[in-house]
Amino acid sequence: MAEIVLETKNITKMFPETIANKNISFNLKKGEIHALLGENGAGKTTLMNMLYGIYMPTNGDIFINGEKVTIKSPLDAIKLGIGMIHQHFMLVETLTVLENIILGLKEYGFIINKKAVKEKLREIENLYGLKVDSDIKVWQTTVGEQQRVEIIKVLFRGANILILDEPTAVLTPQETQGLFKILKRMKDDGKSIVFITHKLEEVMQIADTITVLRKGEVVKTLLKNETTKSELAKLMVGKTTLRDFQKNKKETNEVILNIENLTVYSDKGTKSLKSINLQVKKGEILGIAGISGNGQKELVQTIAGLKKVAKGKIIFNGLNITNKHPRFISRLGINYIPADRLAMGVAPNLSSIDNAIMRRYYRFPLSKKGLMNYKKAFAYTRMMTKAYKIKLDNPFAPIKLLSGGNMQKLILAREILENPKLLIASYPTRGLDIASTQFFRQKLIEIANKGKAVILASEDLDEILSLSDRIAVMYEGSIVGILEAEKADKNTIGLMMTGAKA
Repeated sequence: MAEIVLETKNITKMFPETIANKNISFNLKKGEIHALLGENGAGKTTLMNMLYGIYMPTNGDIFINGEKVTIKSPLDAIKLGIGMIHQHFMLVETLTVLENIILGLKEYGFIINKKAVKEKLREIENLYGLKVDSDIKVWQTTVGEQQRVEIIKVLFRGANILILDEPTAVLTPQETQGLFKILKRMKDDGKSIVFITHKLEEVMQIADTITVLRKGEVVKTLLKNETTKSELAKLMVGKTTLRDFQKNKKETNEVILNIENLTVYSDKGTKSLKSINLQVKKGEILGIAGISGNGQKELVQTIAGLKKVAKGKIIFNGLNITNKHPRFISRLGINYIPADRLAMGVAPNLSSIDNAIMRRYYRFPLSKKGLMNYKKAFAYTRMMTKAYKIKLDNPFAPIKLLSGGNMQKLILAREILENPKLLIASYPTRGLDIASTQFFRQKLIEIANKGKAVILASEDLDEILSLSDRIAVMYEGSIVGILEAEKADKNTIGLMMTGAKA
């Protein structure tokens, strides 16, 4: 039997308004990938934050290699061989990758021996396949590369126990598979990994053991080979929530958005969109499919007014909105849910209330003669959290302290409650648990059923196929074809995503 390297006994964490964890007993074995599964707000991140010294337990004990320990800070955790890769990365973008990796390590002092550091980095790279250019600035790297930097950081500090909090929430499918290869190599090397997630497909692919949390308590711990996705879904939410969506099939040819010959350049001066022609009709969900980096992000950002058009026109409800200000565009009835919630969806250091009212803080009744009515702002936020099932213990705390799923739900609720004529949803359910995903997918359908329009950009082909009426497939900044969703299939879309014509 494998040796237990980490164990909690009856861990409880209480906050002023809630019990986040209640009597949790959990153990992690050497050379094991242990998935911690649960809905948004189930207590997964809180539990791991106690193991990493960000929170102190209210009650209960923690054991490392059989010895009882007290972890008062991340520094204590690092000394005990525990490393945590947070859902939102803790990197300094203006520093190089190498500087981020050794940041805070006293032994490297003011004069950095880059040769020695790079030698150690090469050892980690060769052992685990963690390749990254150590000389470039972090802002020049992709999201997947930034995650590898975070993993290298904890390995560089000698971690044998790694905690990954929703590690695939911001990754493409290709980057996710690359991460899984790295984790398997680490497991084979004897590292022990806690994999926090709510994605059943990933659990069945990567985990050895699974512990399910619900409402802050352990529901069950079981081996991956002895369970199914259906059983795990029931354990997570207390009932089976997977279902088909009901769409009203209202045929309409009334165009709400018309894009003509749209050309957009990237920050590097290359064409990111090449002569795009596209129409969106009232009452439809238009899916935008494509491998990350093929122009989907630029297309939706340009419609929302966040990127400048070099050539072509965007017509909304008969009005030319090309290169108009984002607020002007949103006031016309176009709302945008960005793919990167922390960078573009919220102001991280502002409160949840401030973020909830971000679309309407300057409008009556929240504002009158330039003065904010915080009582009404608080009431509006409470209404939003109740209606959209957002777990918000302290609405006055910075929103960055919310779990990723609850942050995403607040963004979705904020945009949907504006009653948009056109909702642009970019990866809207990324980071959401099963129940929340179902809830918000149904909300998108309800918008279309009311005669409004939805543009849905996603790499989740199941989501695209189940929600869309038509699907536009992008490759290298161009639309290679538009399919009727009823006649489309994954294989055809997959081929088109690699450049094949419809």
